[in-house]
Amino acid sequence: MTDWNWSSAWPAPAKLNLFLHVVGRRADGYHLLQTLFRFVDHGDVVHFSPRDDGEVVLATPIPGVPAESDLTVRAARLLQAESGSRHGVTISLEKRLPMGGGLGGGSSDAATVLLGLNHLWQLGFSRERLQALGLRLGADVPIFVYGRNAFAEGIGERFSPVDLPARWYVVLEPPVQVPTLDIFRSPALRRDTPAVAAHDWHPGFGANDLEPVATELHPVLAEYIGWLSGFTHARMTGSGACIFAEFERRSEAEAVLAQLPGGMRGWAAAGLAAHPLAALHTPLGAP
Repeated sequence: MTDWNWSSAWPAPAKLNLFLHVVGRRADGYHLLQTLFRFVDHGDVVHFSPRDDGEVVLATPIPGVPAESDLTVRAARLLQAESGSRHGVTISLEKRLPMGGGLGGGSSDAATVLLGLNHLWQLGFSRERLQALGLRLGADVPIFVYGRNAFAEGIGERFSPVDLPARWYVVLEPPVQVPTLDIFRSPALRRDTPAVAAHDWHPGFGANDLEPVATELHPVLAEYIGWLSGFTHARMTGSGACIFAEFERRSEAEAVLAQLPGGMRGWAAAGLAAHPLAALHTPLGAP
C-alpha cells in the first residue's frame, strides 16, 4: 500500500465513457444520462507543498485560465471553506490530458485535490461527503472521488460499481477542443434514448449520443473515428474530442498506435481495475 504524503506524486487518471446515452432532461435543464465510466492508466499528476499562510497557490497555471477558475484551486478553497481549515497549499500540476478532450482531465485533477488534501490536512471527511463537494465543482468530479469503474445515472452522480475485464485502449487526441455546452445546447442532440438497468450493461453495449452532434460541429472527429475504426469499433468519449478503441492485449494496441499517421496524436493505456487512490483511507461515517 502506498504511503501517501506531501512528497508523493498524486495521480489524476483519465476516464473513458464506454457508452453515453442521454435518456431525458430535468425541469432545470440538466440532462439525464446513463454511462459506463472506466479509468485508464494515463493522466495528470498533482503535487502538493504545505503553506503556513493559509493561501492556495497554483504554481503551474494553465495559459488562459485564471487561477480563480481553475478546478484545482476551487477544490482546495472549497475544502478550506467547508472544514474551516487554516491550512494553505501550493499546487503543482503536470498536465498530460488535453482540455476539451472528454477524458475528464480537469475533473480528475479536482478530485485528486479533494482526496489528497483531505488526507494531508487530516480533515476526516468521508468519501461520500467529498463526492457531494465534487458535484458542486462539476458533474464528472464525483466519479473520480468514488474511485471505481461504474455504471452512472442521473446527471452522472449515481453509481453502481462494475467489475471490468482487463483491456487496453488506444486514445486519439484530435486537434480541437469541444465545449460541452455546445453539445448539450444543440437541438440536434438526441435526448430520448431508452434507459436501461445497470445489470443490463455488457461489453460492447450502446453508443455515444453526443458523437453525431460533435462530429457535425467538428468534422475532423469523423476522420479520426474513421481511421481508428479500420482496426476495430471506435467511438468518442464524453462530449469529445478524444476518440478511443478497446483491445484485449497490449500488443494489439501498440501495433495500432505504431501505424498512426503523421500529424495524428495518440497513446495507448491499460484499463484500470480502480482509481489509483481508491484505497486511500477515508473514514466511514465521518462528517
